[in-house]
Amino acid sequence: MKFLISCTLLCGFLASTVTVSAQKLKLKDGDLSVLKDQSAINFEFTYDDMAVGKFDTEKEYTDKKVEEYNKKEAGRGDNWVKSWVADRKQQFEPKFIELFTKASDMSESAKAKYTLIFKTHFTEPGFNIGITRKNAKISGDAILVETADKSKVIATISVENALGRTFGGYDFDTGGRIAEAYADAGKALGKFVKK
Repeated sequence: MKFLISCTLLCGFLASTVTVSAQKLKLKDGDLSVLKDQSAINFEFTYDDMAVGKFDTEKEYTDKKVEEYNKKEAGRGDNWVKSWVADRKQQFEPKFIELFTKASDMSESAKAKYTLIFKTHFTEPGFNIGITRKNAKISGDAILVETADKSKVIATISVENALGRTFGGYDFDTGGRIAEAYADAGKALGKFVKK
């Protein structure tokens, strides 16, 4: 029995080390040195032109899900799509900001000299049906601009495959899984800009 438990823990550890290294960040252009003397940063998020799972557009994905859920139970799909959008302000963005500010030692302020615009271009919602699961993940660009003139781009960082996973696998809620992907992206970006 001890051997079985040890093997299970080892497999879990190895799986977590594989998934942790999947995220990739790259400075596409610009220079982040302007942040060295900054103690605060502003945040904005955009979801325009975002692909979802196997769908080229978010609208294709949400239309299909709304139709499926409404067939099963009247109004369920309509409620689901409201939550799909509301989760951005209620879960995704706060998680991103919380982990970014913690990792970068910067605070959030709308009056900060620079704004980080996180533009999500891909979301994999993942799933968890108990016996099998797939992690959520997101990819996007973090665009550093001047707050006073957002047309002045300072730097662009690509973020690929930020993973949404929870310890123990109790992530049955789509919003919760995706929120963890934003937390992963925020933490990695915070560390990236700090160095």
